[in-house]
Amino acid sequence: MIEEPPLLTVRRTFSRPPKELVGSLAGAQTGHLIDAMEGRGALDAAIKPIDRTCAGFVGTALTCETGPSDNLAILAALGLAEPGDVIIAASDAFGSTAVMGDNVAMMAKNRGLAALVTDGMVRDTPGIVAAALPVFARGVTPNSCVKSGPGKIGLPIVCGGVAVEAGDVIVGDVDGIVVVPRGMLDHVVKRLAEVIKAEQALQARIAEGLTVLDPIDALLRSERVRYVE
Repeated sequence: MIEEPPLLTVRRTFSRPPKELVGSLAGAQTGHLIDAMEGRGALDAAIKPIDRTCAGFVGTALTCETGPSDNLAILAALGLAEPGDVIIAASDAFGSTAVMGDNVAMMAKNRGLAALVTDGMVRDTPGIVAAALPVFARGVTPNSCVKSGPGKIGLPIVCGGVAVEAGDVIVGDVDGIVVVPRGMLDHVVKRLAEVIKAEQALQARIAEGLTVLDPIDALLRSERVRYVE
């Protein structure tokens, strides 16, 4: 690079969705949310909760871009986050050093954050568990990173293969992380109710003995299937 970049590039203000609307997704199953978004929206399957007993959350995205082996943006984001935010950090899926640990988790808990999410690694599992804050990552390593930057906060990122903007809604459970784009939130909330209703109806039929879905049964009986001996 011809010129040294700033240590941090920060967008301090962005539109957050109404808390009531975000809260309407509390307890939503990530699989149901994906169904409400036509089958896509989950981060890379490797990104899972560090503590499966502390995994469920919903909050508003505060995006970070750290690059590999650096967490300056994450540490700075703690000073900018609002209660109910989720710091979601793109670290190039780097697997050799951790970008979060127990101290970050405890400070995030003190700040009132809903969760921490990264496509990289974390460390200090016992302390993260003790913090009782949902923390999601690709894995765990004791190796530590640097705090040298450059980094970005509040700008669009790609984390775990999914585009995320500050103000999007992040939902997590034991299955993983789902990103609900802010512009789709109203639609997803309405569609979610339909998905849950349909799922409950289907599971009621399964409980009564259903073994094959009706469309599959019809397909198997149709001329669109050729049986060979």
